[in-house]
Amino acid sequence: MKTVLVAGATGLVGEAAVARFAAAGWNVIAVSRRTPEPTVAASVRHIAVDLTDPAACRAALGGLGEVTHLVYAALYEKPGLLAGWRETDQMETNLSMLRNLLEPLAAARPLRHVTLLQGTKAYGAHLRARIPIPARERAPRDDHANFYWLQEDYLRATAGTRGFDWTIFRPQIVVGAAWGAAMNPLLPLAVYAAIRRELGQPFAYTGGAPQVMELVDPRLLGEAFAWAAEAPAAAGETFNITNGDVFAWSEVWPAMAEAFGMAQGPDEPLRLAEWLPAHAEIWDRIVAREGLRPIPLDRLLGESHHYVDALTRPGVTAVTLPILVSTIKLRQAGFGACYDTEDTLRFWIAEMARRKLIPTP
Repeated sequence: MKTVLVAGATGLVGEAAVARFAAAGWNVIAVSRRTPEPTVAASVRHIAVDLTDPAACRAALGGLGEVTHLVYAALYEKPGLLAGWRETDQMETNLSMLRNLLEPLAAARPLRHVTLLQGTKAYGAHLRARIPIPARERAPRDDHANFYWLQEDYLRATAGTRGFDWTIFRPQIVVGAAWGAAMNPLLPLAVYAAIRRELGQPFAYTGGAPQVMELVDPRLLGEAFAWAAEAPAAAGETFNITNGDVFAWSEVWPAMAEAFGMAQGPDEPLRLAEWLPAHAEIWDRIVAREGLRPIPLDRLLGESHHYVDALTRPGVTAVTLPILVSTIKLRQAGFGACYDTEDTLRFWIAEMARRKLIPTP
């Protein structure tokens, strides 16, 4: 039987991979420090392990001789998020985590395929105001320090020695219902909406001048991973992936306001990384009254409140060139699924409420 191990199984991407492979009848092993959502992982085996601990990884993973495929969606980010993207120790930690997992796993049994995640930082999107429009996978590697390159070089070398195939995906902005995530911008927006409603205030747009962006539904990633696991056209390839449309936060704000059951109101630029912690007592009151899951606000948000500020850009008045990627290569390889971005936002807002992470709209 085909067995996939999903590392980072409680994150946005890992959770989607667990759900998709399980639904397709695969044997799924979920690896994460936290227990996955029961509705997502009802039929999967969970292994709790800290990927920064090589001895723990050898003990927990060295005997998994049944694993044929790996989806590596684990990620280490520093508090405050953005500054860590340029720091060497953050890069080295992410490389070590992949190595700590892959070495005992590959030694236990020959793997067939490994899926790895990158993103638009591969094109230098975090370093400069302009990258090629659209960014394409065939471009030469952008010359900057990045844990993507450390992991990719290690993966290529290990695959050459161990004889497995690999595929790398580069998604744009991913949203979903995962809590405690480093980069789930929808969750802090949902908390913001709930607090504003508690205060009798409208769901005001918090950002600056609109910028054209691309979103990725994690369900789309799950589908793409399942395709790549067995598609010959995916072996040894890197693919950009997005929903297939474009959006701007100010333009989807009315759809989100409707999903939250709120009026929109006039714009009020503000930084949620500061505003949300300052309103933690109000959030605690909402949690207690509505019977929500008693997760402390800082743990609930992870680093995502820093991420959403970087995306909505409060205080920025200039319209700048967008960060867009071409997904032609993925479609030409045979994977053409797509999602409407407003539908994605509505779905995951409803899912967060169903999981008792936010009040029912």
